Amino acid sequence: SFIGEESVAAGEGSILTDNPTWIIDPIDGTTNFVHRFPFVAVSIGFVVNKKIEFGIVYSCIEDKMYTARKGKGAFCNGQKLQVSGQKDITKSLLVTELGSNRDPEAIKIILSNMERLLSIPIHG
Repeated sequence: SFIGEESVAAGEGSILTDNPTWIIDPIDGTTNFVHRFPFVAVSIGFVVNKKIEFGIVYSCIEDKMYTARKGKGAFCNGQKLQVSGQKDITKSLLVTELGSNRDPEAIKIILSNMERLLSIPIHG
């Protein structure tokens, strides 16, 4: 099976089944791309029985290839990646994205989530 982000965004229905399925977003960061903001990637995932098996993200502008496989770790251009190990949230950095949905109900939810996030005593 195949699920394409661009066709789903255009309103086509999509159902994830237990079949082996490719999930592809050919321009991940479409809004960035339109505005020439240099954070754009090609994202590909492969799912079996509704569980991710592996993923590949190619950051075009940076020429970085991120890969990950279930149980095998994650890599950037072949170099193993690991999390920081930081356990103290007050020394952590929070990154978020607001999305593009401007429906009043969606905005309410986004702002409510942001309010909860901003009340966490994070570093930045």
